[in-house]
Amino acid sequence: MSSIQTIQPVKGMNDVLPTEIGRWQFLEATARELLHAYGFDEMRVPVVEQTDLFKRAIGEYTDVVEKEMYSFEDKGGERLTLRPEATAGMVRAAISNGMLRGARHKLWCIGPMFRHEKPQKGRFRQFHQIDVEAIGFEGPDVDAELIALTAAFWRRLGISRVSLQLNSLGTVESRREYRARLTEYFRAHHESLDADSQRRLEGNPLRILDSKNPAMQSLIAGAPLLTDYLDEASRAHFEGLRALLDAMGIPYTVNPRLVRGLDYYSRTVFEWVTDALGAQDAVCSGGRYDGLIAQLGGEPTPAIGFAMGVERVVTLIEQVGSAPAAAQADVYLVAQGEAALRAALSLAESLRQHLPGRRIEFNLGGGNFKAQFRRADRSGAALALVLGEDELARGAVQLKPLREGAGSALEAPLATAASAVGHWFSQQGMSPSSTPR
Repeated sequence: MSSIQTIQPVKGMNDVLPTEIGRWQFLEATARELLHAYGFDEMRVPVVEQTDLFKRAIGEYTDVVEKEMYSFEDKGGERLTLRPEATAGMVRAAISNGMLRGARHKLWCIGPMFRHEKPQKGRFRQFHQIDVEAIGFEGPDVDAELIALTAAFWRRLGISRVSLQLNSLGTVESRREYRARLTEYFRAHHESLDADSQRRLEGNPLRILDSKNPAMQSLIAGAPLLTDYLDEASRAHFEGLRALLDAMGIPYTVNPRLVRGLDYYSRTVFEWVTDALGAQDAVCSGGRYDGLIAQLGGEPTPAIGFAMGVERVVTLIEQVGSAPAAAQADVYLVAQGEAALRAALSLAESLRQHLPGRRIEFNLGGGNFKAQFRRADRSGAALALVLGEDELARGAVQLKPLREGAGSALEAPLATAASAVGHWFSQQGMSPSSTPR
């Protein structure tokens, strides 16, 4: 037995195995198709950004910045951070690449994010998100379209155990009075605040509303409501959004305690939650961030976006069983003898050219016919092509269906395969005989 210690994955960072990847690919393919239908274009941004980007965008008094970011100093002395979310990077890219200047963009990206959290079901240190942003759009109609897009996404994936929560945070100006009232309320209950909340009371008391501490929940429940302090424009925007959602038949619940965990949000915020994942109930969250672009040095530009947690949605897909079956071979080539093996390897390449989209597997590593047919069966292939020395001499390949009913189901592929085999024999300067099944 080897005495060498095996290297384990980093805690909270998981492998996605071939038995699982089909659900991921189903989700990603559905997202690409749907986002294309809604007019969104894909872009890609770096995994590493300057630490200051996230401090300025997300807020220094958030859990993400205070406790969860993977930050480090590189060899050049720059303070860098593995991205904990994608919106800040997408906005930075729009600014630094000169994409604004009055233009409007519908953008999306997908990839890994990193937060140093306590790993648990549905919460990992490396996790993946689909991030969608609409930049340069002001009215509630774009808010409604993004929410409609997410609702369509659940339908396409066959997921029904989700519900929409909705709120408005108003503008920075309208939150000032609310912030003063909230500060007064929490100061009057200072002795009941936990250490994090006492610290946030002076920095950003709204972050106290986002506390997950169970001991704080009754105190938070009695706090003043932000919706009571909305300015008229924000109230009209929110009412307009609700009217549009009602017109589209998209049900929702107004949750006045929904504040989201990032400071850049304004006006509309929303969250899709589920009762199927235990404590980690949020599967898609977003909202408007009309002041963020100016805050990061760009021209004042309205914007809205959302992020969808891939791992959590994949778990929901697994529960409902809506993903296609795992990929299996369509054709498996069995060969016996040195000359037949060389010929079959060439034939496999020819079949891949003539049967695009079909999965063609060739028996590797030798073995007798019995062993090779066991591998063919495990591959899930519906059809085996058998090439031995006798077949090669006769200019023939045996086509053997491996599954009951495969003959009729594969009539067209069988005909195409036979044609491809005949073409290959012709390329070899051989005259193919009839190819038995």
